[in-house]
Amino acid sequence: MALIKAAVCHEFGAPLVIEEIELRAPVGAEVEVNLDAVAICHSDISYAEGAWGGTLPAVYGHEAAGRITALGAGVRGLKEGDPVVVTLIRACGSCVPCATGSPVTCTTPHDGDKDPISTTSGGLLHQAMACGAFAERVVVDHSQVVKLPEGMAMDAASMLACGVITGIGAVVNSAGLRAGQNAVIIGAGGVGLNAIQGARIAGAANIIAVDMNQDKLDAAMEFGATHGVLANEGAPWRQVRKITGGQMADAVFVTVGAIPAYEAAPRYLARNGRVIMVGMPHTGATASYEPVMMAAVSQGLIGTKMGDVVIARDIPWMVDLYQQGRLKLDELISRRWSLDEINEAIADTKAGHARRNVIVFR
Repeated sequence: MALIKAAVCHEFGAPLVIEEIELRAPVGAEVEVNLDAVAICHSDISYAEGAWGGTLPAVYGHEAAGRITALGAGVRGLKEGDPVVVTLIRACGSCVPCATGSPVTCTTPHDGDKDPISTTSGGLLHQAMACGAFAERVVVDHSQVVKLPEGMAMDAASMLACGVITGIGAVVNSAGLRAGQNAVIIGAGGVGLNAIQGARIAGAANIIAVDMNQDKLDAAMEFGATHGVLANEGAPWRQVRKITGGQMADAVFVTVGAIPAYEAAPRYLARNGRVIMVGMPHTGATASYEPVMMAAVSQGLIGTKMGDVVIARDIPWMVDLYQQGRLKLDELISRRWSLDEINEAIADTKAGHARRNVIVFR
C-alpha cells in the first residue's frame, strides 16, 4: 500500500479535508496514474453537497490527466510513462450497451466502496465515479484512460475527461447536428462553451447562447457563438425566432441542471427539433411539458450521458482538433490551484466565476 495525499469528503456540504490515504497497487486490467492535473466539475460539487447521495467518506474528482506509473498483469497497449487522460467512463466491453457502441451506459455493476483506496487505518473510503481523482495518484480500470501525445500540457488534457467530451459529444453524437442547422445552447458555463465549440465544428448556421450572465455570453462569442441572448430579459425565445428568421432551433442543448431551463427549452424548438438533456438537476427535481404540442410537430427530448462518447475514438479526434487550433482547451482554464487550495477553488467555481478551475500537482 502506498500513502498519497487526497481531498476527502467526510460530510455532505462540509469542506473537503486534505489527508493521507492508502492506495493499493493495480491488479488485473488496472493502471496506476500519477496525476499532474484534475479539473473541478460541477458534478463533483453536487456529489459533495449530497445532491445524489452516495457513500461517505469519499474522494471525488473525475477530470484528470497524468502519467502511468504501474500496470496490472492484464493490461495491453499501455506502458509505464505513457501520458494519459483519466475519465470516469468505465466500460466492460462485453455487455449489450458496450457491444453496440455505447460504453457510457455500460451495465456491468461497479462498487466504488471496493475500489483501491482506503483510510490509513484500513477503513472504507469510496472512490467516487470510479475515479477519485482529487488525489495525487489513482488506480483505475484500463478502459478509463486514453493515451495522449507526448508534450501535450496536462492541465489542458484534463479538460478532455468530462466537460469537453460531454459538450462536443452532445452536439456531434447525441444530436447529430448537421452543417447549416440552428443550435441553441442554454447555459454558457464549462459544458455549454464546449457545446458551442461542437456546434461551430459541426458547421451550424446560427449558434445562439442563452444565459443570465452577460460576461458568460461574451465568453460564448469567443468560443464560437454567433449570438448571445440574456435569459432573464422578457421571453428570450422570441429573440431566437427573430435571429433565425422564424425557423427556431433544430437542437436545443440544456447544459445546466436548472429546472426553469428545462421547462423553457421546448419553446426554442423548430418543427422536428430535439431538446438534448445534458445538465443534471438534483434527484427529485421534475419538469413538466405538454406532450400533445411536441407530438404534433414531431419534437422530442433526448437524454445524453457524457456526450455518448466512445473515448478511444473521440478523445484522439479532439486532441487532433486541439493541435490544429480548431478546439480551445487552454482558454477553458480559469485558474490553477494546489490541492491544499481545493476548497477555495470549489467556492470560486460555485460562485460562477470560473470556466474550469484546475488542481495541479507539480
